Amino acid sequence: MDRLFHTKPQIKNYLHLHLLVFIAGFTAILGELITIKAIPLVWYRMVIAAILMLIYIKIAKVRLKINLISILRLSIAGVIIALHWITFFGAIDEANISITLAMFSTGAFFASFIEPIIYKRSIIWYEILFGIIVIAGVFIITQSEIKYLTGIILGISSAFLASLFAVLNGSFLKRHTAIVISFYEFLSGVFFISIYILCFGEGFSMDFFSLSQSDFWYLFILASVCTAYAFIASVYVMKIISPYTVVLSYNLEPIYGIIMALILFPEKEKMSPSFYYGAIIIISVVLLNAIVKNSRKLKRKHS
Repeated sequence: MDRLFHTKPQIKNYLHLHLLVFIAGFTAILGELITIKAIPLVWYRMVIAAILMLIYIKIAKVRLKINLISILRLSIAGVIIALHWITFFGAIDEANISITLAMFSTGAFFASFIEPIIYKRSIIWYEILFGIIVIAGVFIITQSEIKYLTGIILGISSAFLASLFAVLNGSFLKRHTAIVISFYEFLSGVFFISIYILCFGEGFSMDFFSLSQSDFWYLFILASVCTAYAFIASVYVMKIISPYTVVLSYNLEPIYGIIMALILFPEKEKMSPSFYYGAIIIISVVLLNAIVKNSRKLKRKHS
């Protein structure tokens, strides 16, 4: 009986985790539904998410005070996550959800090379092998979907920036809480995009703030559910479920997203067979990479 009561909360946590993965995949769907361009989209996302996180910080009485060096480091990461989101939604604009998520899957490949540089460790042989296979998968997709070349390049750029951000954030978590890190990153991201809009864009005109009702609500869902809630909830889940299970589950995001895109936008998202061959290769390698890394970690722990 005790075992039964212990299992039920675990099942609830696993379901919660997959809900978060589903939400992550749904981000791309919202990117397709929102009609404004990538740069203002990300500005609104970060502004609304920062406001919601500030409300959470005040309610939870989280201490925000950190030193200047930490603020500068988090600001750099904030610019990186802003550029990641801009290239991600830009890829959806230039191609479609399926292309964007398939390219986004290459992030694990980039992390395999960024991590050794940041943490000063040697590159593992199987990471190079998996990297070559991922490149083959990207090549197959590019050959069959050359008309989406700009979207493919933006998608790969987004994956690289996401990996760089994730590796940097891993080092920040040793010094600060996740909520404080995110809040400062979002603030710096908003500042960076605002400067860009003022200097190189059309400025904050009336048109910039003229949102349709549907865009406003899609943006609010994106910032609240897919950003603020998803982040806070993922931190909670990581305290209960092993990091390996969390990482492996989040690698399913492109699968969820592509399936949703096919259901919701069948005409735009139907791709050539070669695309699906390439996507299966990339996603399979990403999952295999997570499994191999976990098994090696377990061997080291027991040896």
